[in-house]
Amino acid sequence: MSEKPAVPLTPPVPLAALLARDDLALRQIAGPADADTVLHGAHTSEMADPYPYLLGGELLLTAGVHIPEAAGSGTYFDDYVARIVAGGGAALGFGVAPVHDTVPRALVAACETHGLPLVEVPPRTTFATVARAVWQLMERARTAELRRVTEAQQSLASAAARPDPVPSVLRRLASRIGGRAVLYGPEGTQIATAGPAADTDDALSALAHRLTARGSSTASDTTPTGAHLTAYALSHDFVLTVATPTHEPGDHTIASVAAVLLTLLTGTQETGSATARTSALVRLLLGATPEEVTPLLATGDRWLVVHASPSGRREHPRPGARGTARAATTHPQPPDRLAVTTLAASLGSPLVDLRADVVRVLVPADRTPGPHPDWTFGVSDEVPAHHLATADAQASRALARARATRTPLARHSPHRSFASLLPPEDARALLAPLGDTPALKETLRTWLSLHGSWDRTAVALSVHRNTVRQRMARCAALLGTDLDDPDVRMELWFALRVIDQ
Repeated sequence: MSEKPAVPLTPPVPLAALLARDDLALRQIAGPADADTVLHGAHTSEMADPYPYLLGGELLLTAGVHIPEAAGSGTYFDDYVARIVAGGGAALGFGVAPVHDTVPRALVAACETHGLPLVEVPPRTTFATVARAVWQLMERARTAELRRVTEAQQSLASAAARPDPVPSVLRRLASRIGGRAVLYGPEGTQIATAGPAADTDDALSALAHRLTARGSSTASDTTPTGAHLTAYALSHDFVLTVATPTHEPGDHTIASVAAVLLTLLTGTQETGSATARTSALVRLLLGATPEEVTPLLATGDRWLVVHASPSGRREHPRPGARGTARAATTHPQPPDRLAVTTLAASLGSPLVDLRADVVRVLVPADRTPGPHPDWTFGVSDEVPAHHLATADAQASRALARARATRTPLARHSPHRSFASLLPPEDARALLAPLGDTPALKETLRTWLSLHGSWDRTAVALSVHRNTVRQRMARCAALLGTDLDDPDVRMELWFALRVIDQ
């Protein structure tokens, strides 16, 4: 059995669309009336064996000139139709007159046997007219496909500019190809999906693994049900896989655009290559100072530290048992790898560190972040490399203030002129009774910054309000002072600011 030739990758034309043309008056008289039957061209041949001249997917047109007189009593028609099917022919058009007054019954039977659609072409319709109609329909299909690809490219580019670019691109991709899109991480784990759940996920996972193992850029496969699978290698061992019901030429173009965008979103971009970051890490481990290695990471010499946590859904305050207002907060889940990667892409820096539910990001000072709908930000002051530890503490306090005040972004406000009113040695002496208990100092600092609000301090520190009351009572006892006195609060606030410098 000869291998079935590949169908040309041209926009197909449904046979039903050709039959619907009233000016052609075509009529299907045998074979399956399948709406999925498509044509990739039209070809006229009077050869007894048209197989060598078929590319696959054609409507083969014949007037039966090649049919011998005694064909009906032998296997001629069966052999003829079998060769058309083997050559990939999509349908057979038989012209009535001038050679034959009707379509031979044996030909009708053979087409029924082999499942080949047989179309009767009336005398007034020439083969040239049929072929021209096919090419006109193909041109319309080609134009529609180009429009679909162009609109999909614009849609994907728009999705990549959204605050959540990676999930948005996947959703747009799945919608545009009418299938499923799955993104796999470096360990081969499924980290994001879009499109209707299907039974192709196992096959997509296997294809992604095969692509990674072979080190190829793309791989494709077809499931027993006819779904077409394709995998695209992205940066840093990420893999995009797509499953489509059919193999449309434009689907590959659309998926390729999505793969490029996802490569940019998941890869190392604006702040330098992975080699430069590795070199900076090695130099630090070998004793270099931060200011010596930061030129490898960015062109500027000043930095911001950003602390980010996923935005939680906070309910409105509700009365307590005794009329006390209490704020209910629904804390979000810790961010996953995809969320962190997306955040890094939106901030333009791959220098990220995930600690518990907080992501710390080093951002060059010229890339000041703005509010993000899915994150709460605390942003430090601009500092040189040797003050990054100080900036880290500033960003932490700014994030706590943003959480407590329920604002999407809070920036560090130094107020150094006021803090300088209290000498450092006096500040340390004033706070010495608190000893080395960070929880007490941090609670005192947060409580003072929030004007003595128990509820907002509890939210900022992610503790119960009773814990805040107990800690503040302990602070008052150790310091031997009245925390309700505004002068005492001011002095303690200055002392805390001084020791933080």
